Amino acid sequence: MHKVEKIEIVTKTKSSKKPYKPWSMADEYYGEEAMAEARALEIATLGGAKTSFIIADRLESQIASGENAFVWDAQGWYGTDENKLWIKTEGEYSFGSDEIEDAEIQALWSKPISAFWDVQAGVRYDLAPKGRTHAVIGIQGLAPYWFEVDAALFLSNKGDLTSSIEAEYELLLSQRLVLQPRGEIGFSAQDIPELGTGAGFTNLDLGLRLRYEIKREFSPYVGVEWQRNLGETAQFTKDNGGDPDKVVILFGVRAWY
Repeated sequence: MHKVEKIEIVTKTKSSKKPYKPWSMADEYYGEEAMAEARALEIATLGGAKTSFIIADRLESQIASGENAFVWDAQGWYGTDENKLWIKTEGEYSFGSDEIEDAEIQALWSKPISAFWDVQAGVRYDLAPKGRTHAVIGIQGLAPYWFEVDAALFLSNKGDLTSSIEAEYELLLSQRLVLQPRGEIGFSAQDIPELGTGAGFTNLDLGLRLRYEIKREFSPYVGVEWQRNLGETAQFTKDNGGDPDKVVILFGVRAWY
């Protein structure tokens, strides 16, 4: 039996005295310099392509005892792999008071800091209640075990510092049936009485949504969510005649383009 020895191809480049180990046979054939230029061109061509995406993650009716609402949560982006413009909006319309109680829109510049995470910065404007503009800094991406995370810090033009963290996970029960746990928690560095917000942790929402993907782009769903105001915020809610602790039934659709 012949003994086969491992042969390692090692060459030297003009720019370095260290041995050069080719990344592929193409590197060995064409040389390091030519292949580095080709790879840079490919990255610039593919990574520089402008694309867009829009998703309405939540368009839902929330049904609770004596208090029903419609909630929307949508976002979209346009740009390249390296630089994107994100637009995000979410809010709540109360059927009881027949008005939009909360609504906001954000415009953010997004830049990748790793394979799974983007840093985002920009502005947020509160459509309801009106009167506040916020500077925004945050991160968005995919945590270990495939948790989608969106965390942001807000500084308003009135000096109020708040933050929020959202996380969700998708569990495929079949090719079209998806169970989605979702959680959100808020924090405020100070009392904001005019908004009914107290210092400390302000709210905790934990929900489950079960959706059926009629098409990948369109999925009706049902669900349930526990919504709890925390600390001083819960006391503000009680003082204003609200319920700081409730469970809501959800009916909605998720759509993307």
